[in-house]
Amino acid sequence: MPEPGVETHPLGIPRQQTRPLPVVGAGPAGDVPPSPRPSPPAGPAPDGTPEEPGARPRKLTVTRVAAARTRQLSGATVRRVRAYGRADGAGDTGLTGLFWVNALHMAGDAMIAVSLAGTLFFAAASDAQRGNVALYLLVTMAPFALVAPVIGPALDRLQRGRRWALAGSLLGRALLAVFMAVHHDDLGLYPAALGVLVLSKAFNVLRAAVVPRVLPAAMSLTSANARMSVFGLAAGGVLGALAAGTASLLGFGWELGATAAVFAGAAVLALRLPRHVDVPGDEEPADVLRTAPMAVPGSRRRATTPHVVTALRATAALRGLSGFLTIFSAFLVQATVSSGWEATVALGGIAAAAGAGSFLGTGIGARLQTASPDRVVLAAAGAAAAITVLAACFFSLPMAALVAGVAAVTNALGKAALDAIVQREVPDSLRASAFARSETWLQLAWVLGGALGVALPTTGWLGFTVAAALLVLAVGLTLWSLRTRRARRTIDREAWT
Repeated sequence: MPEPGVETHPLGIPRQQTRPLPVVGAGPAGDVPPSPRPSPPAGPAPDGTPEEPGARPRKLTVTRVAAARTRQLSGATVRRVRAYGRADGAGDTGLTGLFWVNALHMAGDAMIAVSLAGTLFFAAASDAQRGNVALYLLVTMAPFALVAPVIGPALDRLQRGRRWALAGSLLGRALLAVFMAVHHDDLGLYPAALGVLVLSKAFNVLRAAVVPRVLPAAMSLTSANARMSVFGLAAGGVLGALAAGTASLLGFGWELGATAAVFAGAAVLALRLPRHVDVPGDEEPADVLRTAPMAVPGSRRRATTPHVVTALRATAALRGLSGFLTIFSAFLVQATVSSGWEATVALGGIAAAAGAGSFLGTGIGARLQTASPDRVVLAAAGAAAAITVLAACFFSLPMAALVAGVAAVTNALGKAALDAIVQREVPDSLRASAFARSETWLQLAWVLGGALGVALPTTGWLGFTVAAALLVLAVGLTLWSLRTRRARRTIDREAWT
């Protein structure tokens, strides 16, 4: 029975209980200790480091906030890159592993280029620089001529063990990089550099033959190669810049040691590629230079379609322009710019334009899924010829950088279009051989362009005039062959009717 008085909770809601205030001077029985101050919850500090329970929160500073933000963005970037590499079934077939192997391969090549440029290019006195540049270019070009007649027939016989072949080329470069680190200031550098570059070109052709074996059904060959180029260019740019910083701070010995570690890591990843890379299929050797079967007795190579031959010719002209610009620009800068620092800046500007053009062309090529690849490769060759003619008329070093950028864009577009045509026109049994042989001939075209850059005098307008004339001639012959083939097809159709 409730006590008499005023009802204070008529709705049946109990009143909140309160604690009496402590009385000063009260004994132990009546002493109520004050409630302790709540400790801050445990958790990470603003800079991302774990914090112990009960500890005072760290003071916010600009450095800690920036470090935490950097870690957050880096983690998000890594997750996005990994997702991009595994998209469209690439993670299931083993193509993702080949992406990373190729990325480390291109990064190692960039680091080798930094070491060669520093030891052979600008390390000598001004009166010996031209001889060192010539030796550097000779070492750079020789691998193309050695690889072209050897690697194609070897690939026709090497159906098994391609993982070991990839890993062997990478491990060989790691050992040669260690040798270069020991002999970076004597004559032992040159044969080791030659071996590194030979193995690099062999890796490129081997990789081209392996890609069709790990290509997922949901991805085209063009997209796979474009994605591989993006990974490789990004890795080459980052590690190449780190290599330049290491060389300037610690010397080329340490930089080459780091290069050897990169190649060794790539070799381990190559061995971890899936086993079906080594499983031989019903592959046959292909001929990418002719459209009619070869009349050589005992030859097993099968001819491809005229579309492949035409695209290869146009892309080879673009690759020859790339070789010419690489070699001729080096000589031109050394001959026309007196200061070593200004020469480095000028050559770096041309290289930066070429790198940006490669990124842009690769990105555009990956998105040209609906465009006709035959028209793309011809348009790319025509654009390169036009900008080279313009540079011949109005030559300057900034114009040379512009030509390098446009040539890089058109090279990437031409290569993407050629890959698409090979995938469309060549049967599965011939595709790996056609892809590898086309890559070999493109490498050899670079040699011819580089040889032209060595042979011509270091006069800007003259060099670009000769290059423009040869490029216009190559594009004109390609278009003439298309017109002749269409006319022959029309005559045959009329005769049939």
